[in-house]
Amino acid sequence: MSDVNHAEVVEANPESTKVRIIIALLTLVVFGAVSAVIFLIPSNPSYAGNSGHSMFLPTINAALNGLSGVFLVLGYFFIKRQDIRAHKFCMLSAFIVSALFLVTYLMHHAQAGSVPFTGQGYIRIIYFSFLIPHIILAAAVIPIALATIYRAWTKQFAAHAKIARITLPIWVFSSLSGVIVYWMLYWL
Repeated sequence: MSDVNHAEVVEANPESTKVRIIIALLTLVVFGAVSAVIFLIPSNPSYAGNSGHSMFLPTINAALNGLSGVFLVLGYFFIKRQDIRAHKFCMLSAFIVSALFLVTYLMHHAQAGSVPFTGQGYIRIIYFSFLIPHIILAAAVIPIALATIYRAWTKQFAAHAKIARITLPIWVFSSLSGVIVYWMLYWL
């Protein structure tokens, strides 16, 4: 190991075992919470339809999802212009807004349970063609985003940039497809 310099070792393994365990535990907590509110809480018919109380949290969720996507895209443009301060602000804002989204999402589904899509015909196919990749990528982005943020926070910028190329499109798609799913579920 004496022939390998420390920077190469850090670059090959940017997260310690402890950090990987923390990221895995945080990811499992999020998966567990989302699974609990979706699968264990029965649908609440009083939250069905487009009544005011049933629309408040989903609308907040969609707004937070959309805002997160905006911050992500702005952060990308700022880093391309090498405005690190603005990039950092946008990316941390995207993370905070996404965390707020998660809280309001859990609050809504704790009250409403799973909300079924009632559209029929071709629109149902279109809805599920957005919903399924949204769910998969929303789940996948959690540990990747945490690792990306950790690498920037610990000033491992080469490793951060490398994983951010993967994280950004997944996170942007997840955020913006969430808005489309909301629109289709509640307004079609």
